[in-house]
Amino acid sequence: MIRAARLGLYLILLVIVQTALLPHLRVFDVVPDLGLVAAVALAERYGPETGATFGFFAGLAADAFLQTPLGLSAFAFGFTAYLVGMMQNAFARPAWWVRPVLAAAAGVVAGACFVGLGALVGQGQLWALRSVRTILLAAAYDGVVAIVLFPLTDFVARTDPRATGPFRASGYGPA
Repeated sequence: MIRAARLGLYLILLVIVQTALLPHLRVFDVVPDLGLVAAVALAERYGPETGATFGFFAGLAADAFLQTPLGLSAFAFGFTAYLVGMMQNAFARPAWWVRPVLAAAAGVVAGACFVGLGALVGQGQLWALRSVRTILLAAAYDGVVAIVLFPLTDFVARTDPRATGPFRASGYGPA
């Protein structure tokens, strides 16, 4: 329960940084998706359910600030984090560079999912060549912020080593 509360507060912090600070730190007119990167970090470490759940709520929070239909980011973030979580065994002891590459690849998948699903529900303006540029640049930015967000997310989501009982060990690795 405490871990869920910490992750909820972490999500609120990410949304505040995403909406208040990052618009001033645009690179080539794009910003990273902090919620997606955090969801991928959780999925890589704690599995598909944890990552997808966090990704869904992070996407829902992002959707509140977008002019697209509610749920597009929620689906894209949750689906992408679930895919990463399904491959978590392949990342048992990743090299330092794997996490930023994983975040960038997840940015491409989530961006393509967002644009594709958006086009299916009538958001034709998303189906444009500039969307490819935006997806690729945002994915690269996601890879850069992953260097900081992956360790920060691991710290926030850690379980208390003094805890006992059924809720002590969640995910894999040292609890």
